Amino acid sequence: MKIFSKIFKITQLSTIRLIVLFYVVAVLFSTILLSFPFFHNEGVELTFIDLLFTAVSAVSVTGLTVVSTAETFNAAGSIALAVVLQFGGIGIMTLGTLIWVLLGKKIGLKGRALIQIDQNRATLGGLVNLLLKVFKIVLIVELVGTIILSTYFLQYFDTWYEAILQGFFGAVSATTNAGFDITGSSLQPFSNDYFVQFVNMLLLILGAIGFPVLIEVQDLISKGRREIHPKNSFSLFTKLTTLTFFILILVGFVLILLLEHNGTFFADKSWHERIFYSLFQSVTTRNGGLSTMDVSEFTNPTLIMMCALMFIGASPSSVGGGIRTTTFAIMLLTIYNFSKGRQSIKVFGREIETEDIIRSFIVITTAGMLCILAIIVLTQIENFPLMAIMFEVSSAFGTTGLSMGITPELSTPGKCVIIFLMFVGRIGIFSFLFLLRGYTYKDNYHYPKEKVIIG
Repeated sequence: MKIFSKIFKITQLSTIRLIVLFYVVAVLFSTILLSFPFFHNEGVELTFIDLLFTAVSAVSVTGLTVVSTAETFNAAGSIALAVVLQFGGIGIMTLGTLIWVLLGKKIGLKGRALIQIDQNRATLGGLVNLLLKVFKIVLIVELVGTIILSTYFLQYFDTWYEAILQGFFGAVSATTNAGFDITGSSLQPFSNDYFVQFVNMLLLILGAIGFPVLIEVQDLISKGRREIHPKNSFSLFTKLTTLTFFILILVGFVLILLLEHNGTFFADKSWHERIFYSLFQSVTTRNGGLSTMDVSEFTNPTLIMMCALMFIGASPSSVGGGIRTTTFAIMLLTIYNFSKGRQSIKVFGREIETEDIIRSFIVITTAGMLCILAIIVLTQIENFPLMAIMFEVSSAFGTTGLSMGITPELSTPGKCVIIFLMFVGRIGIFSFLFLLRGYTYKDNYHYPKEKVIIG
């Protein structure tokens, strides 16, 4: 009876807390899965904190690692890790719903509410169909990526088996923006292979730009342009997040080129090498975590700029973390319109809801305070340069996975701080705040309002 009582209590949890619970269970399951010795190379022994760190990094599709993935996991372990990346990238509720549908079960109101939170949707309508589309798109992208990379890798690896494994894992890691690699040094072995870089950048973008964007593009293609009026082809979300997404890539690309123009790393590089190094590093800060070079060779101004890009992160309802592109865009639009004396935010023939403006500033403020607190804590317990700690914190919160090389050297308390940031970055700031606040109560009374001096 006690077991049934506990199960009943779990089902009575709020939707947000239930989602967080599912991700906690996913982390525990992944920790146990990755601990099995037959997934490890011979002689490898992992501590619990290293297993937990790897599991959280995989479920949150971050890519920060305290152990070398290539040296730790064998072929079977790499496949098991790729499965965990799928759960983390696509979302716990997406794969759970798919299994439920395949079993012929109906998705109830509670299940739809969970999907709504997990996919950051505004309404309950069409959620199951949405998730099936998401799974289909991601599966097709990964399959095509696997075929292209595996075929191309035949020239790099001795056996077709190894080429397929590298191609499969690389496609999954790039599409889910996980940042894990089984080459032993990310994409640095392909720093002069522009085809491999181009394919990976394309997969990174498709994973981070947002599932709603991909679905709208798919619908537009399937229905045909004639059936849709040009002005109403895409939603405000798709227009805003896509424009912001590519502007951030362009800004990152240009700034890296300019800031590193006289840097030591670019000193002996040709013009096309500089372009691809800059472009790839800009794309990967959106949430990728893969790299074609050692980012610690960049100068501090470039590293600070990359921290900002990682803090912003990917688009909402994507595989990425951070404050998200639309949050950043709404903040800039609000500041611009306020400076012009305007009372509302208008963009693309639409007006932004006041609630969305407030939510954006709450997300940015809360995320900023969390990251600053984490930086303060880590500077007290770790003996690393401030720049390296700032970079690590930004990468963890943005679930990006880039590092200046300090991750394996973190102490156990330091690893716990990064684990917390990766988890919050994956579930989102609002899920984190709702987890803390408990139930919502309506005010039964109000006090007289009074203005206060601001700024």
